[in-house]
Amino acid sequence: MDSLSVANLIGVKNLNINDIKLIFKTADNFKEVINRPIKKVPSLRDITIANLFFENSTRTKLSFELAEKRLSADIINFSASQSSLKKGESLIDTINNILSMKVDMIVIRHPNAGVPEFISSKVDATIINAGDGAHEHPTQALLDSYSIREALGEIRNKNILIVGDIIHSRVALSNIFALKMQGANVKLCGPNSLMPKYINKLGVEVINNFDDALQWCDVVNMLRIQNERMNKSFFPSLREYVSLYGLNNERLSKLDRDIIIMHPGPINRGVELTSEIADSKNSIILDQVENGVAIRMAVIYLLAKQKFNR
Repeated sequence: MDSLSVANLIGVKNLNINDIKLIFKTADNFKEVINRPIKKVPSLRDITIANLFFENSTRTKLSFELAEKRLSADIINFSASQSSLKKGESLIDTINNILSMKVDMIVIRHPNAGVPEFISSKVDATIINAGDGAHEHPTQALLDSYSIREALGEIRNKNILIVGDIIHSRVALSNIFALKMQGANVKLCGPNSLMPKYINKLGVEVINNFDDALQWCDVVNMLRIQNERMNKSFFPSLREYVSLYGLNNERLSKLDRDIIIMHPGPINRGVELTSEIADSKNSIILDQVENGVAIRMAVIYLLAKQKFNR
């Protein structure tokens, strides 16, 4: 199978295991490309991609831009803060105006869940979800799984722990879908106030004791506390949160084996994990960043190939 089962990448839940395998196989090839002296391929010459970011982003936006440039695509960057949306223009009018400039693909991040799916039903361009509210962030989950596979050789039957602010995290939800599809055992850890009510329906277990959870896992993915999405206090104090759920050398020293440490970024050093841990030999955080470019190249290439017979 050399084509995806979907025309747009809206969420991991829309993919199947063959899609994930194909994306990883394609990313393997692109990872070789981006480690060459000449890092570009002409695969998407004459394809125009618009990056529409209605929320602040550094890593994801740069990663998509770099992936598009490595594929030789033409790029339009759109910033909501400088757009006519501020003057009252509707989202769909903004999208249609951009499409009238003959844009072929749209990479979109939006603070409201469901916007990429809504747009995909209204326009003919290929849509890639770069994060919608607290819903999904499919390329982050794919690069996370790819990084685990690279570090451990396989994902099936591995024990993956996701820690922190689950209720506000699109990364957590996409990771749960992706990891379970690949046969991993997934558990969540954090205060009950940061766990969604529907979490049991996803077939994952919640462990409140972080030290017990660390004893169980092969990989720990530390999530950021998303203060910008909180309109009330979800735990008594940051100091208490750090004492219960912060990853440090003292906690790791109690383990009888090494575990892989991940973080989707941006890191709040001293909160989710200490600088020592973030920069340690067991951390694959920078590998996640590098793999993000290869994964996004693979997704963009495969969707373009499907639509434009590239």
